[in-house]
Amino acid sequence: MLLPGGASCAGLARRAVDGLLIRHGLAELRDTARLAVSELVATAHRFTPDRETALRVRRQYDALRIVLHDQHPAHARPDEAERCRDRRSMWPLGAAVGEQGGDWGLAPALTADGGTKSWAFQHR
Repeated sequence: MLLPGGASCAGLARRAVDGLLIRHGLAELRDTARLAVSELVATAHRFTPDRETALRVRRQYDALRIVLHDQHPAHARPDEAERCRDRRSMWPLGAAVGEQGGDWGLAPALTADGGTKSWAFQHR
C-alpha cells in the first residue's frame, strides 16, 4: 500500500491494517499491529516528512510481518547515519512486539537513492 506522506497517514494505515486483519481472521493481532503501523509510519514521517512511503503487511510462517519503506536520503557521513538509526522513540513498539515474542528493526534500503526499511513482526 502506498501512503502519500503526511501526519494523517498513520490513521489511514491503521484503518487499512485493521480491516485487512479482520477480513483474514487475524483479529487477535489487531492491537499490536495497529501500534506497529502507527509507530513505523510516524517515525518515517519524522525523518522524511510529507514523502511517500510503502507499507506491506503479510502473514508468513505463523507470524504477521509489517514492513515500511521510506525515502530517507543516504548520509555522506557515518555520524549522521548513526543519529538516524538511533530511533529511541520506537521503544513502545519494541515492548509491544517483544511481549508476544516478536521483534522490530530497521535497515538501509538497498537502493541508489537511499531510504530506510523498518519492520515489525509478531507471532500468532
